[in-house]
Amino acid sequence: MKPTGGSVAAFIAGVTPAVRRRDAETLTALMQEISGREPELWGTIIGFGSCHYRYPTGTEGDMPVLGFAPRKSASTLYLDSTDRHAAALAELGPHTTGVGCLYIKDLEKVDLDVLRPILEDVLSWTEAGGDEYAKITVLN
Repeated sequence: MKPTGGSVAAFIAGVTPAVRRRDAETLTALMQEISGREPELWGTIIGFGSCHYRYPTGTEGDMPVLGFAPRKSASTLYLDSTDRHAAALAELGPHTTGVGCLYIKDLEKVDLDVLRPILEDVLSWTEAGGDEYAKITVLN
């Protein structure tokens, strides 16, 4: 995956429904503040910075350092692992999870004071190079 270019603002302006557009604006500002990086489009993902990952299986690729996707059904936030954040996620508010994804239908219903440290931890983990399951090199 690579940045695809395009206007993040124009992309967000076209996001539906309106609640997802509002949440995309909030998440963009939050992740930009946390990461210190400008938002870029990676297809339909809004990413901040870039890194290269490599798994012990040999699978490798590039991805944003932090990122999310405003999908119709929920905003998808990409984490390192939801298991690592289980205690904080229990305090977050309404959400669902996948192995490395956090799905939020309405950002106004979750506690941003809980979400922020989760995202800060994901950033720290990534910048530290991952772990034994994923070796990560931050590119920018």
